[in-house]
Amino acid sequence: MARVSILLTCFNHIRFLPACYEGILSQTFKDYEIIAIDDGSTDGTREWLTEHAEGAILIFNENNLGTYASLNVALNQAKGEFVAILNDDDLWAPKKLESQLKLMDSMPQVGLVHTDGGFIDGDDKKLKGSPLGFEFPRTKSGDVSLALVYQNKIIASAALVRKTCFDSIGTFNEAYFGSGDWEMWIRIAEKWHVGFVKEILTYYRVHGTNASHKLDRIWHDDEMLRKWLAPRLERYNEQFDEKPVKQAKAHNYAALGTVLTLNGKAREGRRAYAMSLAEDPLRLKSALRYVATFLPRDAFRKLN
Repeated sequence: MARVSILLTCFNHIRFLPACYEGILSQTFKDYEIIAIDDGSTDGTREWLTEHAEGAILIFNENNLGTYASLNVALNQAKGEFVAILNDDDLWAPKKLESQLKLMDSMPQVGLVHTDGGFIDGDDKKLKGSPLGFEFPRTKSGDVSLALVYQNKIIASAALVRKTCFDSIGTFNEAYFGSGDWEMWIRIAEKWHVGFVKEILTYYRVHGTNASHKLDRIWHDDEMLRKWLAPRLERYNEQFDEKPVKQAKAHNYAALGTVLTLNGKAREGRRAYAMSLAEDPLRLKSALRYVATFLPRDAFRKLN
């Protein structure tokens, strides 16, 4: 039985798939199985996998299930002690799995290890700065559950997870479009430590069809995640000091107020901003955004 199950998620990225697959084959750690799942591609991805992915487990969805339903299908096939996720437009450096496993084996309290990385364009050229408006996500090693309240700090293709984590807390929430991995990382971080390899070993590809460009669906995801997270933060008082928990709550309610307003629910947005100020009365940004909810939606959107 392979030690690592690699879940290769594919959907209409035939241009990038050969380089992505070569990144798997070039790994210095070789004890893995590849589970390639295609979610209804129409660009020749299935034909390429059939011809070139010798020895891989191939799963071809009859209908487009979405990212997290596809991951769950592949996860149910995984036999490895660890699970790695790789989107078909991203790339791994050769020592990616080896470095993660070295940290995993030395820290049994860690449930997930991710790596540093960078951005590349459609021609594999490295991109400087923050081409999508954010730096490559990073965490410290240790208890990062509170940090994950503020933003998703783990790229899916950079993650290696103990299979026992999924066995314990369940699979991905299929209702999400693009934030289901963020929700999963929060659930994992609440029970295990997170490890971080400070080497650039994962490359996130920036191109015109990235899911992060689909703002309306991302805002719907953010609203769902922030509402889910709000009651969970009550239990964080048992784990952290009162002040950072109140600050995290204030941030979460403020973020909820923003996405509610962006989703056309300004009245609910004002209530969320008021709850943010109740947690942290000195949070000037929440007060200013509360006032901004009275602006037309397009004007509010320009502020964000």
